[in-house]
Amino acid sequence: MDETIGNNPGSDHDMAALQIQDLKAQILDAKLKNELLEREVNQLRKENSQLKRVPLFVAVVVDVLEKGEVYLRQQGNNQEYVTSVSEKLHRQLKPGTKVAVNNTLSIVKIIGNIYDSRIRGMELEEVPDVTFESIGGLQNEIEEVREAVEYPLTKPQIYERVGVEPPKGILLYGAPGTGKTLIAKAVAHHSNARFIRMSGSELVHKYIGEGAQLVRELFILARERAPSIVFIDEIDAIGSMRTHDGTSGSAEVQRTLMQLLAEMDGFGNRGNVRIMAATNRIDMLDPALLRPGRFDRIIQIPLPDLGARREILKIHTSKMSLKDVDLEEIGQMTENATGAELQAICREAGMMAVRRDADAAEHADFIAAIRKVKREKDQIPFDTRMYL
Repeated sequence: MDETIGNNPGSDHDMAALQIQDLKAQILDAKLKNELLEREVNQLRKENSQLKRVPLFVAVVVDVLEKGEVYLRQQGNNQEYVTSVSEKLHRQLKPGTKVAVNNTLSIVKIIGNIYDSRIRGMELEEVPDVTFESIGGLQNEIEEVREAVEYPLTKPQIYERVGVEPPKGILLYGAPGTGKTLIAKAVAHHSNARFIRMSGSELVHKYIGEGAQLVRELFILARERAPSIVFIDEIDAIGSMRTHDGTSGSAEVQRTLMQLLAEMDGFGNRGNVRIMAATNRIDMLDPALLRPGRFDRIIQIPLPDLGARREILKIHTSKMSLKDVDLEEIGQMTENATGAELQAICREAGMMAVRRDADAAEHADFIAAIRKVKREKDQIPFDTRMYL
């Protein structure tokens, strides 16, 4: 009986220790819940302050006046007003700068130029791997392009020494598949300049003034990124002859064209910005677009002759395994073929070798590929010569 009484204090001590541990666990759990609630409260406070904050409006600096005053135009309603700014901010502002103003029309901060997301997507980030050496033939045409676009950016001292102003822009025209876009990719590879490429159809929009605004922002971006090259593919989508059919769509295309004409050779200084364009339908282009000062060089990209076809075939078969293939004969058999068609012939010949599970493409594969590509071309229900 004495032993039983003596063991009670030990068991009470163990029970108390277990209760203390349980309380500590509850305290730790409460702390974690408290931290989560504090984070939620802080997030709600931030959201509440955002909802209470007065919205800012966007305005453009029209002119920087004396005595710390700035002449602004608010975007949207075109309201104009004069406001005072600090001396430090006054030195940073210049005409055309976008700023944020509060409801008292005081400048809060400088925003800078904000571009449409579509314009930013046109700026080439990765340089294409196409070089001039990978283009068969067209030596004279390539040299003319380099003289007008690449050399003024990479070797400006030569033009300064001679005292001649390089061409402002070049237009490439010819049948589909002759290599117009390929030349533009090679220019982007070799020139040490920002390359901005777009299609003419990207400037055709539903809403009034949207296409002209995109053209304006495109050239503002090109001037900021100078030295830069602007390449407009399929320019006939917006550069066709102006007509009066009375439709709003035609009027909008004409507004976009007029903005393009003004940007290419208007009163404003275009800066160190070179322009390239390509089209299959030069007969459709407006005469105002073709005059010197806008496109100083108009270069025809012809169908490859026998020597050029031989070079193109060598380029496209350089990585292929060939067996007894006479490229000279293949070149003679592909008269009036474009560079794109020659590439298709090489690809089809390789696919026929793959179909046979062979180790290399043979001469008969190329003969069959020529027939296949020509047959597919003949099945096109319209005459591609209309695009020349």
